Amino acid sequence: MLAYFAIPIYIFSLGLEIWWSHYKQSKTYEFKDTVASLSLGLGSVFIGVVFAFIELGVLNFFYQFKLFDLPTDQWWFFVVLFFGEDFCYYWFHRLGHEMRWMWASHVNHHSSTKYNLGTALRQSWTTVLTMPFFWWPLALLGVPPEWILIQKSISLIYQFFIHTEHVRTLGPLEWVLNTPSHHRAHHASDLKYLDANYAGILIIWDRMFGTFVKEEEAPTYGLIHNIEGYNLFTLAFHEWRDMFKDALQPGISVGDRARYIFGPPGWSHDGHKLTVKQMRELEHEEKPPHDVQPTLS
Repeated sequence: MLAYFAIPIYIFSLGLEIWWSHYKQSKTYEFKDTVASLSLGLGSVFIGVVFAFIELGVLNFFYQFKLFDLPTDQWWFFVVLFFGEDFCYYWFHRLGHEMRWMWASHVNHHSSTKYNLGTALRQSWTTVLTMPFFWWPLALLGVPPEWILIQKSISLIYQFFIHTEHVRTLGPLEWVLNTPSHHRAHHASDLKYLDANYAGILIIWDRMFGTFVKEEEAPTYGLIHNIEGYNLFTLAFHEWRDMFKDALQPGISVGDRARYIFGPPGWSHDGHKLTVKQMRELEHEEKPPHDVQPTLS
């Protein structure tokens, strides 16, 4: 809920970046794209108000079975809160890319071919179907639910500001923090950047779990197959529609139906679509070894 009080800061920062982009002639913004992002963000605000009470109820349920009484007046409590929430966010975000059910909720955030502060506001309308399953361990550990929601809001506010092309590097902080550079790579549709850099505030989780990719070539933003047009309902629900269409097609097994929902995005029972892992394996097979020169004949 704290993130809602930051809305004036979002609006001011967005206006400032639009002005700076125009001044630098960087073409970072496109009118219809920005309107779509802001509209999706506005919808998520209204849905989020209702969802916050649902999430708070889930957290309170687990909190009554807490394993420890963590003292909120001790400095180390905030260390536990900070690292614990960021760790939960990493796995929430990672599975948001690696499980199609969760990707259906998250995909609209990646649907813009632009990368700017407006893109940060292009938020999901269906997160209520995926998010409650990831932060309850903190409540079970003994972190009061209201503190979990506060830290989640702090993380979202931080992440708003890394959606920019106008900050190239943060120097030594690139080793520890999720930065504009790291997150630009995350929003890319280039194969080398796919499924990487899931961090919230700290990039250390990606480095620890092998999902870190450094930004090198300029990223191509958007999806592998971009959505034509700016219809809000298409942007918000297209992957849910496609997922259930795949899962309910005739003539496939129950296991295949489940894999269309809970397997990785791009999985198909007949291979007509490919997952990121399969695309990388195919690319590796097609590339000649470094010590073999391709022939021209």
